[in-house]
Amino acid sequence: MTPPLVLITGASSGIGQALALHYAQQGARLALVARRSEAMQRWLDAHAIAPENYAIYCADVADAQQMADLAQACIAQQGLPDVVIANAGISIGVDTSVPDDLAVMARVLATNVMGVASTFGPFIAPMVARGSGSLVGIGSVAGIRGLPGHGAYCASKAAVISYCESLRGELRQSGVKVLTLCPGYIATPLTQNNQYTMPFLMQPETFARKAAQAIAAGSSYRVIPWQMGVVAKLLRVLPNPLFDRLFAGRPRKPRATG
Repeated sequence: MTPPLVLITGASSGIGQALALHYAQQGARLALVARRSEAMQRWLDAHAIAPENYAIYCADVADAQQMADLAQACIAQQGLPDVVIANAGISIGVDTSVPDDLAVMARVLATNVMGVASTFGPFIAPMVARGSGSLVGIGSVAGIRGLPGHGAYCASKAAVISYCESLRGELRQSGVKVLTLCPGYIATPLTQNNQYTMPFLMQPETFARKAAQAIAAGSSYRVIPWQMGVVAKLLRVLPNPLFDRLFAGRPRKPRATG
């Protein structure tokens, strides 16, 4: 049998890279999407992943035309993926009162939200026609409640959670599964500059293993690690005055323009 094909965006670092390594070790074929294709190639060479088991696609997920062209190239070169993981994302602090930060927020939303839709879109009709496939959106625990200084990131991940839920309902009887994965704090470049406590910090290799298990199980929603799922549920039910007091004065995410 032909090994399964897994497409991963944001595959040049962090969670995407960890997922790529995990699936490679499991014998899957890889379709790896990143803007930094040279960095991706160096990493693949360093891990001695056989060239016949992967293809690299250089694209920006925020560019819908690039993603449509990428999908056509992937299907022509490697076939229709079995799993598409929309992982590419950025996290930048914003201050809405600063005009320049509005452009930063627009960039975060374009990458984190529209990037997911642009990644999934070209593969939906072929997967429905085949009657199988998994679309995996990477949300975040940060999408469950808004945190001071994280307005762009929290808003983007809340949108990913709702979007994937909507898509799951639309594809319910098609044979195509939609899974929302919500990481807590994972030790990646995305979190390395955080100036605050990160409870239950998880290594990306552990996250990748647990994420792959959730995908294989056909789950529809999973928080990893599970402890952060409990924390998220507790935060969701906190009355607003108590939640606001709890996070008052908390260090903010560094701003691009500050």
